Amino acid sequence: MELDHLKQSLKSLHRDLESAEQVDAELQHLLSVLNTDIEQILEKEEEREADANAFGLTSRAQELTARFAAEHPTLEPALRELARILGNMGI
Repeated sequence: MELDHLKQSLKSLHRDLESAEQVDAELQHLLSVLNTDIEQILEKEEEREADANAFGLTSRAQELTARFAAEHPTLEPALRELARILGNMGI
């Protein structure tokens, strides 16, 4: 169930990013790396081979959330939800 919430949260974040004011290049890169890592975890999770804790995704998502809260407050709720889901999954 959390896996479905994570996928939905990622889709929501992508929609929010498309409609947001310009996001600086560094934050875009950090989000891209986080997204790639999450997608890899999702693939592995579906194959039952995930070792999610090695990626530290929850803490990275929380760090990005804090930065977005200051610079892009409209995007922060989507990132906060993503970090919450990752934390609930133990990632």
